[in-house]
Amino acid sequence: MTALALVPTDVAGIHAAIRDDIVLLRMRPGQRLSENQLALRFGTSRTPVRAALARLVDEGLIDVLPQRGTFVSRISLQAVRRARFVRRALEIAIVRRAAEDGLPPASRARVEAAVAAQERAAAAPPGQASAEAFTAADDAFHAALASGIGLADVWAVVEREKSQFDRIRFLSLPEATPMAALIAQHKAILAGIAARDAGAAEAAMVTHMDEVLKVASGIKAAHPDLFAPDSKGE
Repeated sequence: MTALALVPTDVAGIHAAIRDDIVLLRMRPGQRLSENQLALRFGTSRTPVRAALARLVDEGLIDVLPQRGTFVSRISLQAVRRARFVRRALEIAIVRRAAEDGLPPASRARVEAAVAAQERAAAAPPGQASAEAFTAADDAFHAALASGIGLADVWAVVEREKSQFDRIRFLSLPEATPMAALIAQHKAILAGIAARDAGAAEAAMVTHMDEVLKVASGIKAAHPDLFAPDSKGE
C-alpha cells in the first residue's frame, strides 16, 4: 500500500507549499487564487490559508486587488534587482566569514553533497523534475554555507527576500543559464573557502550572484506575459 503524502495544515506549512508552487511556476503569474479551493486542497479552514496568503502578499508573490480577487503576482525586474542587492551583500559576507574561519567537516560535507545533487539533476533528462531538483540543491548549497558558520538565521532573511529572484532563476534553467555553469561557480566558491582565500571566495560569489541579471531581460522578452511592467519601462 502506497503511503499518502502529508498535506500541511498549519500556516507555515501552507505558506511554504504555496510559495513553492509559485516559485516553481506550478502557479503561474496572473493566476487567480481561491481561498475556498486552497482550503479544500489543504483540508483546513480558510483561516490558516488566509494567513499564509497574507505572508505571500508581504513577500510580493501575491496581489490582492479590491473587487477583483487574489492573484499570483507577475514578476517584477525591479523587485528582482532589489532582491539581488540584498542577497549579494549577505552571501558575500557569508562566504568571506566561511573562508576566514573555515567550515566544520560536517558542514563541508553538506555543501559538497548539495553540489553532487546538482550534478545528478543536471545529468537527468531535461524537464520540470530536473529543474526542481537542481533548484532545491542550489538552495541547499547556500543554506549549508550559512548554517556551517552559525548564520542560519541570515539565510532565513535571504530566503524571504529572494522570492522574485527565484522565479527568474527557475525560468532560466537550463536554456538561458546552463546548469554546468552554475555548478562550476559553486565549486569555485567552495575552492576559495577550502583554500581560506576570502578574496577568491568573494569574487566567485559575486560572479554567481550576477548570473541571473545577465539573462533577466532576455527571459522577460521570451515570456512577457509573466512579467509586470516596471516604472522604468523595462
